Amino acid sequence: MLRFMPVGDSMTIGSAGEHTWRYRMWQHLRDTYGGPFALVGPRETLYDKAADAPTSYEYADCDPAFPRAHLAGWGEGWLHMGPLIGEAVRSCRADVLLVSLGLIDLGFYTNAEQTADNARDFVAAARAANARVRIVVMPVIPNVRAESDAPFAAEVARFNELLAKAVADLDEPRSPLLLASPPPSYDIHLDTYDGTHPNASGEHKIAQGFAEAMYQAWDLGEPYEADSV
Repeated sequence: MLRFMPVGDSMTIGSAGEHTWRYRMWQHLRDTYGGPFALVGPRETLYDKAADAPTSYEYADCDPAFPRAHLAGWGEGWLHMGPLIGEAVRSCRADVLLVSLGLIDLGFYTNAEQTADNARDFVAAARAANARVRIVVMPVIPNVRAESDAPFAAEVARFNELLAKAVADLDEPRSPLLLASPPPSYDIHLDTYDGTHPNASGEHKIAQGFAEAMYQAWDLGEPYEADSV
């Protein structure tokens, strides 16, 4: 049983009425992995915008077999997940972490260098809990603020460079690190509903970024196929 844990911010937890990229990834693995697997994590809910809290179970018309488990939070970043990841990996026995973080950190809490340091701390904590954990990291993907705020865009670009360096520095055979990338066609005007949060096509493209990284590096699954990509 290979246990995948999605880790992320609002783009990963999703909000009431959405499928989430987690569901798209589960569908892909179900159809292509060829072995037993699960999505794991200490949380299950979506974010409820009306309640301003992560209390919703109103996923879109997902397959009832979809395991909703994750470690994601609206407004949470590397800063917040670092102290949580060790216990989450231990308690959920996670084998593979699918991590999409950074936008919240850069937007509200830390600069590029501080955020990269927190990412390194996250990796160390995950490995302390499971020395053989595999981690796939998504850089900060295109978003509306970076399109209109030049200093913020520069911080995003700097962080993504530092993240790539951290992945290269920290990668090791026993606990491999991969840097995923969203497909080149990702377009905030077509693949999000507000310039940041993915719509259906954006969900597929984020899932595709993770899936392609694992297929190319580890021969895990098959190339991602979706009508929306």
